[in-house]
Amino acid sequence: MAMTVTAYTPSSADTAVIPAEAGIQNLERWRLEPRSQPVWIPAFAGMTGGGDGRATDIYGYDEALVRRSETPGRAGKHSIRTARALTAKEAGVAGSRACRPGRKDFPMKRSLLALSLLAAPAFAAGPAPFTIGGQGFATLQDAVDSVRLGTATILIAPGTYRECAVQAGGHITFKAAEPGSVIFDGVPCEDKAVLVLRGQGSVVDGIVFRNLRVSDGNGAGIRTEMGDLAVSNSMFLNSQEGILGGQPAGQRITIDRSTFSGLGQCDESPSCSHAIYLANKGSVTITHSRFERGTGGHYVKLRAPTVSITDNSFDDTAGKKTNYMIDLSEGSTGLIARNAFVQGTAKENHTGLIVVAAEARTYRSTGLRVEDNDARLSPGDKTSPAFVADYSHDKLALGTNRLGPGLRAFETR
Repeated sequence: MAMTVTAYTPSSADTAVIPAEAGIQNLERWRLEPRSQPVWIPAFAGMTGGGDGRATDIYGYDEALVRRSETPGRAGKHSIRTARALTAKEAGVAGSRACRPGRKDFPMKRSLLALSLLAAPAFAAGPAPFTIGGQGFATLQDAVDSVRLGTATILIAPGTYRECAVQAGGHITFKAAEPGSVIFDGVPCEDKAVLVLRGQGSVVDGIVFRNLRVSDGNGAGIRTEMGDLAVSNSMFLNSQEGILGGQPAGQRITIDRSTFSGLGQCDESPSCSHAIYLANKGSVTITHSRFERGTGGHYVKLRAPTVSITDNSFDDTAGKKTNYMIDLSEGSTGLIARNAFVQGTAKENHTGLIVVAAEARTYRSTGLRVEDNDARLSPGDKTSPAFVADYSHDKLALGTNRLGPGLRAFETR
């Protein structure tokens, strides 16, 4: 599939807001310059954005320029679909078929296709944007298909790409040559996500995903359907969903040093979408990441027996129509610690920050540790929510948490 790519060049708009220390005071701005270290917004709590309350996008992106209405999707599409393992023969062709123009499941609009076809010859005279061990590929899907059932790292050159890929087998690392300089903008595969993952394992490192919207309300940067997944140093911006999926097996999902901003919805489809929504019978680990400026749903919604959510920041001050910070929908054990929460006022559901087993008691929650967190309400918020709201009636292990005025420590429902 042809694509459009533009070189990444830092400009005066390329700024990030970095909290100077834990809490919500003493913020400072710093210039984002090309660097070898991963680019991410640290997870120590603080209020981002300028004086107008809007979050700063380090790529100078204005969501108003691309936000568009979509027809509400079909009911029931929020259920997590599973996939069988593919044979070696199938793995080599399944992904490329899924992302070719002309198929009914290819979501690219004609205008984008025309634009990408006009820009395609630009690669004839330059290096290929996707490389595996020195071998170049014109499209991400071509690179993915070449792996088949093997193991490979796909190195991605800086630029803005309007394409996607389906991984049907193997172990693949999708790695930005310069963390934060690779942007996938607005084009999902299979009406799902930029990366649809159903191989044996996947790693995503240093990539930005933005402007993903699909007909059923689940447009995501990543859809994980099979295999373990590790995401680091990545950003998910202004989309219906950030990361979605899971499989009914011992899948391990880890998310580290990543940013989730401008995600979620409850008014484009019958069911809500969330910044992270994962359902798997293994474990989910989220560390050193930032959640901010939600646009509906929950920031983190998990249906998993074991979780570890530590050293993150949840800044809801610029959120709109949001619900819980952390929703363990069917119960869970594990650890929620050293996170910082600031609850906003423009919420759809303000009754709890961390909610356990609100939908079912599939997994026992006995021993779930919630400790050493810091939580505050935005100025003027008089709603008095519960920091932890428990529907499981199991014995949770609640430790010491620092709560601001108006927050109640615990509530059984």
